[in-house]
Amino acid sequence: MLGAGIFSGFAPAAALAGPWTPLAAAVAALAALCCAFATAEQHRARPDAAGGYTHVRDHLGPWPARIAASAHLVGRAGVAAALAGAVAAHAFPQHRPLAAVAVVVLVTGLRATGLRWSGKLTAVLTAVVVGTLVLVVATCFALPPPETVPPETAPASAGPGLGGLMGAACLLFVAFTGFERVTAPHPGDRVFTARQLRVAVPVAIGAVLALCVAVAVALDRQLGQWRLALSPAPLRTALTAADGAWLLPLLGVAAVAAGCSALWFVLASASRTLGGMARTGDLPPVRGRWPLEVLAGALALSGLLMTPSAALAVGACGTAFHYGFGNAAARVMLTDGGTWAMRGACLGLALSVLLAMSAPTGALVGTGVVMAVGTGLCGLSGWVTGRRSAPRPDGGTSERRDGDFLRSK
Repeated sequence: MLGAGIFSGFAPAAALAGPWTPLAAAVAALAALCCAFATAEQHRARPDAAGGYTHVRDHLGPWPARIAASAHLVGRAGVAAALAGAVAAHAFPQHRPLAAVAVVVLVTGLRATGLRWSGKLTAVLTAVVVGTLVLVVATCFALPPPETVPPETAPASAGPGLGGLMGAACLLFVAFTGFERVTAPHPGDRVFTARQLRVAVPVAIGAVLALCVAVAVALDRQLGQWRLALSPAPLRTALTAADGAWLLPLLGVAAVAAGCSALWFVLASASRTLGGMARTGDLPPVRGRWPLEVLAGALALSGLLMTPSAALAVGACGTAFHYGFGNAAARVMLTDGGTWAMRGACLGLALSVLLAMSAPTGALVGTGVVMAVGTGLCGLSGWVTGRRSAPRPDGGTSERRDGDFLRSK
């Protein structure tokens, strides 16, 4: 949760919502809360599922699942690229492109070796990140901000409007989407009971919201709306403006800790979806784990072709679309379930779609095009797989053992 949204989300969000950025963060947190409880209900019903893709396929059908999977993968690619860009901008500002590529390659390589990320390591890194962010906020409030003059081309301030507010909420939505590690853990991770989740999920999202609001207010106070909106590394810029340059090395360490740990689980989520697609035929058969990890890393590298702000917008848009399908599947699953859970899934569906449609126009169009292409490729793969496994008159299947995917008897 303390990754792309905290380190790179406030600059583009401020450009859309201005001083209303904290309210946008609250809207994003509400959407995330609904999505978190929906994923928890789905995981409780089917713990062996390969993430939201499997649930959408079970309750909505194969084509909605292909659309949701495409949205999820493009969202993971954008968020991963935004994370790598945030690490590079805050820790290696003089070598941003090379550092971003190196971060993705390093984390992908470690995942491909089968290395596991322990809970104790997560706790240590979280403490480092939260402690550093608290120091940044305190430093920004320690000195009075310099007087800033908005650019001459700046429009008169009349509020961001609903579009600007929801657009900023869409960008900040990724700051809250790390909850699946708790609500839908991977095999081998700790599983929480329903009673524990009813307390843990609101506490976790509420804590991240409080930290987001504190950072947003501190950055806006020290930099002003326009300087914040134009900064490629807002936390670093704010520390420099507040005479806190001595904290920059610690900020770099925190950026590496937050970015790499978040990137680890973003790639894990993408690999989980890719594995589920391979099992159902929506992806060509893949043997072994490391090819899926490499493919997830390749998706992240493709996101680096965009600027960090554009990658974040595409990642947020794709992620919101994915959770829209996930909440729709949860709504169908909970038809005979608890009333509040069903209403939460309905609210999560509405908010997810609204957030996705409020993304910047370029990101919305780009995400839609990639989703359409990805859905078509998934459908083609499913059709080829179905042809290969179709029964023959002699009782066998049409699958060839010589590896020829285009010919069948």
